[in-house]
Amino acid sequence: MKLCMIGTGYVGLVSGTCFADIGNQVICVDKDLNKIKKLNMGISPIYEPGLNELIKKNFLAKRLSFTTDIKKAIELSNIIFICVGTPTQKGSLNVDLSFVYKCTKEILKYTRNKKIIVTKSTVPIGTGDQIDKLVKKKRKLFTVISNPEFLREGEAIRDFRYPDRIVIGSNEKKVFNVMKKLYSPLINKGAKFFTTSRKSAELIKYASNAFLATKITFINELANLCEKSGIEVEDISLGIGSDNRIGSRFLRAGPAYGGSCFPKDTKGLVSAADKYKVNLSVVKSVIKSNNERVNLLTQRIHKILGTNLKNKKISFLGVTFKPNTDDMRDSTSLRMIPYLSKKGVKINYYDPSGKKEEFKNVKNCFFKPNIKKNCFNVDLVILLTEWDEFKTIDFKKIVRNNKFKVYDLRNLYSAKDMKKKKIKYYSVGRPNFK
Repeated sequence: MKLCMIGTGYVGLVSGTCFADIGNQVICVDKDLNKIKKLNMGISPIYEPGLNELIKKNFLAKRLSFTTDIKKAIELSNIIFICVGTPTQKGSLNVDLSFVYKCTKEILKYTRNKKIIVTKSTVPIGTGDQIDKLVKKKRKLFTVISNPEFLREGEAIRDFRYPDRIVIGSNEKKVFNVMKKLYSPLINKGAKFFTTSRKSAELIKYASNAFLATKITFINELANLCEKSGIEVEDISLGIGSDNRIGSRFLRAGPAYGGSCFPKDTKGLVSAADKYKVNLSVVKSVIKSNNERVNLLTQRIHKILGTNLKNKKISFLGVTFKPNTDDMRDSTSLRMIPYLSKKGVKINYYDPSGKKEEFKNVKNCFFKPNIKKNCFNVDLVILLTEWDEFKTIDFKKIVRNNKFKVYDLRNLYSAKDMKKKKIKYYSVGRPNFK
């Protein structure tokens, strides 16, 4: 099939590349000329394992192309995917849909033939209806459907190839067969093809992310209780996660949730509910608790190093919100590091995905090129992101400071092993912060 992906952000680029890899002709379009130039050279603008190689493979096979010419891209395609950002509006819980509606107007401007318009972007309930009204005013050649994505950063290619389910929402049943044909290589491998109304598909995406965010927040709150009551949170996670009704995933205690989805989608769901005058008190509590989580973990640094942090040296291992991604959005580090800087702390950080622009103007904050240089002679090592290379560090060998301490926000290490090595060690959801 001939596809157009409008937007080469995370959703558009990964989905477009993977669609090309299963045999479709895909044009990815973006207004950012520098991004398109890099993509045409085989350079991905985002960090995602395996993506660079997949882009090069399908580009050379002439199934995948990149352009700023939206007119040409639309004209040459039968199915147009809207994959632009839907951020939270500043100062509110509302979703900014300006990019989505701008795309819709561009599609109307540049086509006279029958097209299928697909919203891949996460959009509030009723957005598809609004797009439908816009296109039907001009001409009745379009079918508007919702096809939310469920790609995890760091696991996106695998998630595309082996999805749990493919959700297609449309008020016109005849389009289901077209989308089933598009996704047939994945359906043949066992993916569930789930069809529903357009509004239902929109809500499924928000509800899924809100539920997962709730699981993370729930285990983080239980971790606080475990610390006070002398219980290991891993035992609780295993004990409740072994129940098939609950499941073990997203039950690892740690920092606040972050990234491109959970923070904005929980807020977007609450905003949508407010418009219908429905009180989603559980989701509101999740948002509040997650925000407080960052403050709680930051204040614990004072318990470890004392009230006066001036001239203390702290090393951060990992600053992204999760491993195998360069995504900094709503990472705990974005609030923790500036706070420590204001307290006079000298900060080093190392992340395998590279130096971060977000810390360019933070005083006394320095990127180091490897673990050894990052941790040398510091007072405290903070393990923030669980990249694989952080899981087997010989701290005494690299820190070279007999009084250093380790604050493990991901519980990568055994407290017993650290005690044997005579390293002062603090973790999450274990009895060390009574």
